Amino acid sequence: MGERRTWAAKRADIMGRPGAGAAYEAARIRFELGEAVRLRREQLGLTQTELAERAGLKQPAVARFEAGGTMPTIPMLERLADALEMRLSVQFQPLREAS
Repeated sequence: MGERRTWAAKRADIMGRPGAGAAYEAARIRFELGEAVRLRREQLGLTQTELAERAGLKQPAVARFEAGGTMPTIPMLERLADALEMRLSVQFQPLREAS
């Protein structure tokens, strides 16, 4: 299995490409969602397989999600939130306030 990369390393790769702004934002969202799921899973002492079973997913899907490799649907986020004993909250922020 590959080494876990930091967001700064992923960002540097993305920003060097044409159309980097849109790609950067999409990658940032995927990475932050995956990291949040992984951190909560680890807090609960769950393996990826256990989380997958709770959410009705397969372990490889959880692994891809945690690595930032997929953009989830709202229903998938709801299933993960339930499995992680959390409530999903989606919000819109003005661009000048978003980070």
